[in-house]
Amino acid sequence: MNYKRIFVSAIVATIVYFVVGGLVFAVMGPGEFSRYPAVFRTASDMKSHIPVGLIGTFLGILVVTVIFARGCEGKRGVAEGAFFGMLVGVFAVCAFVLHNYVNLNIGLKLTIEQAGGFLFEWILVGIVIGVLYKPRSLQALPGAGRS
Repeated sequence: MNYKRIFVSAIVATIVYFVVGGLVFAVMGPGEFSRYPAVFRTASDMKSHIPVGLIGTFLGILVVTVIFARGCEGKRGVAEGAFFGMLVGVFAVCAFVLHNYVNLNIGLKLTIEQAGGFLFEWILVGIVIGVLYKPRSLQALPGAGRS
């Protein structure tokens, strides 16, 4: 495994995750979240918890990047990353979004919006990882640095 590329891929993918997430959930607007004040923090209250979210998300994406590196078998690129991101996205939707729909007092509309948003985010994160991560064996091959 190429630890430097894992770390760089995870940093860039984390940035993409937050930029895309900010845009996706801004389009949804705070209105749907504000319908559930007993469930979600206010925007001002969230600010004091941002470091936990940043660190936790980076560590989660770092783990996902290691999983990709261990399983990529020399494959990489947009298609491989998109497929991997879709798998992680489906896992996130099934294990967390749908689970939260059962456990939290939120509506189906918010659940569907979150499912679509998170699936889209994870596909893009997978693409970033697939493009940026290069196994050491690929780096050693002539012309391997070209995409």
